[in-house]
Amino acid sequence: MTETQTKSAHPKGLWVLFGTEMWERFNFYGMRALLTLFLVNSLLMKEEEASLIYGGFLGLCYLTPMLGGFVADRFLGNRNCILLGGLLMGIGQLLLFTSGSIFDANLGLAKSIMYCGLAVIVFGNGFFKPNISSMVGSLYPKQEKTKLDTAFTIFYMGINIGAFLGQSICPLLGDVVDTGGVRDVHAFKWGFLAASIAMFLGTILFYVLKNKYVVSPEGRPLGGLPSKNIASDFEEGEAQTANFSRKSLIAAGISFLILGVVVHYVFDQNLIYTLIYSSGLALAGLIISDSSLTKIERDRIIVIYIVSFFIIFFWAAFEQAGSSLTFIANNQTDRNFFGWQMPPSMVQIFNGMFVVFLAVPFSVLWDFLRSKSKEPISPVKLAMGLVLITISFFMIATQVSYIGTSGLLLVKWLILLYFLNTCAELCLSPIGLSLVGKLSPKRFASLLYGVFFLSNASGYALGGTLGSILPATGDKFNKAKELGIDLQAVLDKKVTLTAEQAQLLDANQIMDHNPIFVGFEIHNLYEFFMVFVVLTGIAAIILFALTPFLKKMMHGVR
Repeated sequence: MTETQTKSAHPKGLWVLFGTEMWERFNFYGMRALLTLFLVNSLLMKEEEASLIYGGFLGLCYLTPMLGGFVADRFLGNRNCILLGGLLMGIGQLLLFTSGSIFDANLGLAKSIMYCGLAVIVFGNGFFKPNISSMVGSLYPKQEKTKLDTAFTIFYMGINIGAFLGQSICPLLGDVVDTGGVRDVHAFKWGFLAASIAMFLGTILFYVLKNKYVVSPEGRPLGGLPSKNIASDFEEGEAQTANFSRKSLIAAGISFLILGVVVHYVFDQNLIYTLIYSSGLALAGLIISDSSLTKIERDRIIVIYIVSFFIIFFWAAFEQAGSSLTFIANNQTDRNFFGWQMPPSMVQIFNGMFVVFLAVPFSVLWDFLRSKSKEPISPVKLAMGLVLITISFFMIATQVSYIGTSGLLLVKWLILLYFLNTCAELCLSPIGLSLVGKLSPKRFASLLYGVFFLSNASGYALGGTLGSILPATGDKFNKAKELGIDLQAVLDKKVTLTAEQAQLLDANQIMDHNPIFVGFEIHNLYEFFMVFVVLTGIAAIILFALTPFLKKMMHGVR
């Protein structure tokens, strides 16, 4: 490789992985957009049941990457796991297509096929997700590892182009409502079919191009069977296989069971989140107990764990997009966008759009700062992401404080929030992926990506808990007024409801009390959003304060 190539071009393999991941995200986000609507409208489930299935599905999608990472690192290698995962996800979507084709003839069978489809997608996602991320870092020679932040930012753009296309095309085909407001319950299958085709396209793309382009800087195929790794694939002095003692495996199993009991009974989490939290902590402990780890490797893994903890708070705030922010867009926002009344579910599409527009400028920014020797180290970039999301939620808290319970929030403020959240995401998510790639010992790379993805899952779980403390929005006050009830007086405990009035509020899904969070009563939207300001703000301050310690623990990695 010439000096000019070394300095300028990213390997062509990055674009192969970019394209493969793009089609996979099309498949995943396209299906995700339709899933709960399909369960309620075609399979005739209650909304609560559909929400539970959806939450469990998403949680398990972030649990199985640990299994996929382990299988890749020990047995099959990255390539085989990506191909296996892609095929499984494509088949899972075909099972959903089948369920959407037969539900009116045999509802029971359609439900069974739907569960099978989701299970196949969960395992496919587990094999696919950690392995494609861990291959990005292997494309670059050791002297170019500083390029990884830029590489992962480009890779992240692929994720969001795919998500944007999936969220546009699959609902266009599958979520069909006529002018009279009547939904075509048989159309969902076409959205699932489009998702399946996208997944098979991505898998074929990877299969055809992997040998030519997904290669090491010396031209050797990347991500093959672990038994085919050679000494040059590893850092100097790095062990080539993990070495878990029987004692550490037994200890990990016992700690998993104890943590499961504590999380389930003490913290009152459902079984899926109990599984996520306890297995994540037990696996983290198991990896760090490996006797083959050197002090430097162990220090670097501890940095991954610390960073993963802070990322939980980012995702808890960021994932309000699908819950509290969508409810506010629906119930208390003027969605007039240049004369067009924007559907509430479409407001969050700005995030994917902004990522596509901003990924390259952010990539250029890191390259420019690096050329001037002024590029901040990764933990500083992560803390900057937390600061930006803190600012975005403070801005929206300030705006909702002006509108009270009767005014409408202008949609431009939600769009600005998504712009700031996207800038925060680009400082944090691809940089976090890159950091795991730079700090992981090769024998643990895929497994540590699995642990890292568990911080996303934990963030989604915390985000769901926090989204549930959303206080009454303007529509609830208006509806209560129509029912002849002064909701504000009820919430302020100045009025005692009659049994009939309490029943009326309950029938209209209006709470007769303010939500409580860690002992504090949330009276209004301003206080609700300030919860996120405080959580992410404190996380940012602590992460900035820890930067000198983390820099030392990274042992020269930036």
